[in-house]
Amino acid sequence: MDLWALFLKRVFGIASADYCLVGRWFRHMPEGTFMHANIANASQKRFECTVGWIAHYVIGAVYALALVALVSGGWLAHPTLLPALLFGVGTVLVPFLLMQPAFGLGIAASRAPNPTQARLRSLMAHTAFGVGLYVSAVGLSYVLPVHA
Repeated sequence: MDLWALFLKRVFGIASADYCLVGRWFRHMPEGTFMHANIANASQKRFECTVGWIAHYVIGAVYALALVALVSGGWLAHPTLLPALLFGVGTVLVPFLLMQPAFGLGIAASRAPNPTQARLRSLMAHTAFGVGLYVSAVGLSYVLPVHA
């Protein structure tokens, strides 16, 4: 997902997702604030960028473990693209139904300045995540002593 974002930035000048806003969202939660009218206008919090990037990678790792739990450990020995791709695309439901509404953007970014663009960017990022899950599993299949 991050390599895809880097590609888009370098080749097309498209800015990547701002994980500092994810951190801001998490940092407001201990105060009881889970929904924002506009997360960008919410007060900044100390270490929000660090928290956001850590959350990004922890969530990705948890998703990867969930995929393996769903398809079985044998998939790691002989990974195929389709389960990883479908899982990656399926994870787009979390930002569509949870994060974007909590950020004040509405369901599936319906209140974003350009909802279609926001949806497509999310879908492409999560598709890239699915491909990354597959590529990572292929790499692990050569290293890990997994037997299926």
